[in-house]
Amino acid sequence: MGQKVHPTGFRIGIIYDWQSKWFADKDYRFLLQEDLKIRAYLEETMADAGIARVEIERNANIVTVTIHTAKPGIVIGRGGQKVDELRGKLETLTNKRIRVNIQEIRMPELDANLVARNIADQLERRVAFRRALRQTVSRTMARGAEGCKAMVAGRLGGIEMSRTESTMEGRVPLHTMRADIDYGQAEAATTFGRIGVKVWIYKGDRVPERKEVAVEAEPPEKAAAAAAPAPTTEAPATAAPAQAPAPAAEAPAQPATPAPAAEAPAQPATPAPAQPAPAAEAPAQPATPAPAAEAPAAPEADQATPAADTQPKEATEAPAEEAGPDGDTTEKA
Repeated sequence: MGQKVHPTGFRIGIIYDWQSKWFADKDYRFLLQEDLKIRAYLEETMADAGIARVEIERNANIVTVTIHTAKPGIVIGRGGQKVDELRGKLETLTNKRIRVNIQEIRMPELDANLVARNIADQLERRVAFRRALRQTVSRTMARGAEGCKAMVAGRLGGIEMSRTESTMEGRVPLHTMRADIDYGQAEAATTFGRIGVKVWIYKGDRVPERKEVAVEAEPPEKAAAAAAPAPTTEAPATAAPAQAPAPAAEAPAQPATPAPAAEAPAQPATPAPAQPAPAAEAPAQPATPAPAAEAPAAPEADQATPAADTQPKEATEAPAEEAGPDGDTTEKA
């Protein structure tokens, strides 16, 4: 079974703000009782002023009371006379300094508390409850609301058994957190008993802005938190003595390493053999008579040529032997 929740309390801290803005540590119950007394007094003395809500803010020595009303002239009075009287009575009631601010409601048809109070007044004047509901809801939708729902419960029409009747136009998304739903309730005192009136008015979606302010305020806090623990860290203090003995052990090892001193005389010894190295290369140049060895190879080629020359000589001698007087070929030994 679905459970009902107060639309305003469901959205406080998301798209709505608190109507009482103060902080108390030990005197919380006394300050809460003062707020209830202030609101009850305003509802009793100014029932005809069309007061929708009262916001109370407390500072060090001053209590600021902001009254949202559809008829500011009734609250202010001629020349502000009623405001001064109201301030004096509230100071007597709370024994504190009071500052009164008046805020006018431009469109009372879109305020749920004022709409509920209007329906209750019609029921007290014996207007038919169905007619009162239809006219009020249609008037609210005509002023620009996206949805409106009105409900009455009690001995409607004077019957013995109580019942509940409601009228709705548009849509009223009760589970949407960003939905701007204004909720109000009132009671009609009739001769048959009390009749309760509830009104929901959906004005559209509202983007929550409080989160953006919280995000902008975070960087300074993070910077302060990051800078604070830096000087209080004890870890470096413990690490410092642990590192101190290590250099002490390395200190004697440094004088025991005169290796650089030994290397210093070794450097002049190395250039001495390095200089004769080119001298050894100088005699190596005349020792390269490779082309001279090739020169005697030329006479070998010359020797090969006479061998080639001898062959034609033998060839010339052969025909000489063939030419004999007898016609016989004789070979000479």
